[in-house]
Amino acid sequence: MTTYTLADLGWSDHFARQLTEDDADLIPARISEVHRSQLVALTEAGELRLTPAEAAGAYAVGDWVLTDGASALRRLDPVTDLHRRAAGHAVGSQRIAANVDTVGLVTSCNADFNVARLERYLALALASNALPLVILTKADLCDDPDSFKRQAERLSPLVTAITINAKDPEDVKRLNPWCSKAQTLALLGSSGVGKTTLRNALAGETEATQDIREDDARGRHTTTHRALRPTLAGGWLIDTPGMRELQLSGTSEGLEELFDDIETLAAQCKFSDCAHESEPGCAVKAALASGALDRARFLRWQKLNREDQYNSETIAAARARQKSFGRVVKEAMAKSRHKRGYED
Repeated sequence: MTTYTLADLGWSDHFARQLTEDDADLIPARISEVHRSQLVALTEAGELRLTPAEAAGAYAVGDWVLTDGASALRRLDPVTDLHRRAAGHAVGSQRIAANVDTVGLVTSCNADFNVARLERYLALALASNALPLVILTKADLCDDPDSFKRQAERLSPLVTAITINAKDPEDVKRLNPWCSKAQTLALLGSSGVGKTTLRNALAGETEATQDIREDDARGRHTTTHRALRPTLAGGWLIDTPGMRELQLSGTSEGLEELFDDIETLAAQCKFSDCAHESEPGCAVKAALASGALDRARFLRWQKLNREDQYNSETIAAARARQKSFGRVVKEAMAKSRHKRGYED
């Protein structure tokens, strides 16, 4: 059985500072898998199966918890926190991964490459405070992979992009700097872009992969759940299932970083509440008119900001309703107990 020190698992002063005297007898553990009624966690003594103290959705792969060996008694505040609006009609936020150093945004040098979708992933990564890394796979099948790399890097000066042949283990080793020495790399992207192939090479696994559909270059799901895995380079890898839906929520800071050029222009507008439509003295309109600002990029910025604001407000309103309903239930129960006591 492989054993790890806390430092090997990614423990840092950030987590140590959250400990109190009451935690002296508890064990720090890092969550490697999240299931409906059980958590799998890694400790210095080995793997544990823990009963969660909160709903399963409160935990994310990569979280640190304190345990008595049977239950996850307290979840520690993460350094980085990847989340999105929950898929489907449910109103809420879904945690994707925690305590990730680098978010590897995996796309391929073919029809899967989509600037608008990549911007969504970048906003999510930047909002989490993790380092974004665009990983462009299938470079060996493309005549000019550098053209995709240049497109990705133009999205933001914060973006680092790398082209890789995922089927060449030696080429994949170029990712080692982001998943060595206890660092954690999370892979996000659509199905069929090569995440499982990358994981097999980085973690020394042999899980089967799925071919992409030839008509639209889209793939089929291989990874079915998130898991924290050790890499051959001495770090950690979190592979995630392909996301068919990625709605932003609570990512305003990430959008500000990603679209820093437009935010800077907007700050120069004559009116602080400028909608960049018909107002005089609009620096954004001037940049659009001169060609200094790409209109398609400007429209994507507007769309993503509207979506993030709407989803954030919707989730906040839903939480407020839940709290209000909870108070009503508690008051009703208290009145009922008081009435029964009076009658008795």
